[in-house]
Amino acid sequence: MQDSELIKKACEARQRAYVPYSHFGVGAALETADGHVFLGCNIENASYTPTICAERTAIFKAVSEGYRQFRRIAIVGGAMEKDALDYCPPCGVCRQVMAEFCDPKTFQVLLARSPQDYRVYTLEELLPLNFGPEDLEA
Repeated sequence: MQDSELIKKACEARQRAYVPYSHFGVGAALETADGHVFLGCNIENASYTPTICAERTAIFKAVSEGYRQFRRIAIVGGAMEKDALDYCPPCGVCRQVMAEFCDPKTFQVLLARSPQDYRVYTLEELLPLNFGPEDLEA
């Protein structure tokens, strides 16, 4: 799948965001190692703490379906009342969840304003010195 196609899927996911408080919608499209794509959007809650990010929604959906190996994720975000998007990097919690399942050296994070305007980072660039499962080995 081309980068632009994955970004378009993230844009579609963003349209499903439930954001009555912040009005800031985020969409994510996660590609598995074998090419399946899982979509996620952010879902807010009036008490804020139970709110979940788009990235974790996509990852948790994939994991709940038995997938554990991921290639990349496209992320888009911006105010719902505007057409313009801005680069929307994942929060620290989402980066840590990615580190649980993804190889930091090869997993790609695409931050996009549009299917033509995007930046690509490795997870290692976004989360240096992460804490992962290997840190728990005796």
